[in-house]
Amino acid sequence: MKAYTIKNYGEPEKVLRLIEVEQPRPKNTEVLVKVCATTINDYDWCITTGKPFAYRLIFGVFSPKKKLSIPGMEVAGIVEQVGNDATKFKAGDAVYGDISEFGFGSFAEFLCIDEKALTLKPDSMSFEEATSIPHAAMLALQGLRDVGQIKDRQKILINGGGGGVGSIGIQIAKLYNADVTGVDTGEKLKAMKTQGFDNVIDYKKEDFTKSDQQYDLILDCKTTRSLWKFLKVLKPEGKYVSIGGRSGKLLQMLYMSPILKLCSKKRVHMVMLKTNNDLDYINQLYKDNKMNCVIDGPYSFDKIPWAIKRFGDALHNGKIVISVN
Repeated sequence: MKAYTIKNYGEPEKVLRLIEVEQPRPKNTEVLVKVCATTINDYDWCITTGKPFAYRLIFGVFSPKKKLSIPGMEVAGIVEQVGNDATKFKAGDAVYGDISEFGFGSFAEFLCIDEKALTLKPDSMSFEEATSIPHAAMLALQGLRDVGQIKDRQKILINGGGGGVGSIGIQIAKLYNADVTGVDTGEKLKAMKTQGFDNVIDYKKEDFTKSDQQYDLILDCKTTRSLWKFLKVLKPEGKYVSIGGRSGKLLQMLYMSPILKLCSKKRVHMVMLKTNNDLDYINQLYKDNKMNCVIDGPYSFDKIPWAIKRFGDALHNGKIVISVN
């Protein structure tokens, strides 16, 4: 089978190689999946480039670990074969999911992964739509609903609103009749208005943390700014929720959160992602026409290195999707 492999960190178009590798065989509770579509995520950028450097403590200091030699963490495809102890699916089932809890490897024509990493794909949903959902939707849903405890008619800001999480976050927020401001730049701003954002801010032209406007809930998809700047634009009992970002800023959150509780009713949180936890809920929203998938692409399999660079340059609107078969 064909797969993209990586042995060294560097520019995606230089270090990712499309080669023939042996097709894997499912073990015990694993299933063999014919990959129909996959996506580009932050992890793929980090595994490929080795940036930011702190991630190398996870992926490998000098080069990616062998188990990461084939990147890719979201998949939609068809079950080809099941392991001896696998009972959740049968050959021919259309499945999808965020596989990162159990491994990587979706930048390939086939992959083997534990059956727990997957769920059945609704018949009405294309493979390209399905693969765009699990990671971004769970971050948005858990960030806004579970951690942020969103309430009806709140004022919400989504920083990084033009990406995959933002494109789903706006739809979840509108289920609560929220007034939503999105922050991003470039061509994404026009698309964000079309998607339903009430207000959009170009961060290259305006620093929203210096505004007099305050928000009940901030969902930060970037976490590149000091926590104290966000606190200024939170209402007295507002919540700030990060889904991840620069390690230094995340550490600041970790240490300052207990101190903040002593002197303020404002709260800061970070989403500890539960992969695929509420996909049934998202599937139902899709079936009820209350949610749609915002896809950048789909692009062909040979475009994966280019697509990773596109992700790193933040040029995408919604989720970058790759058609594999």
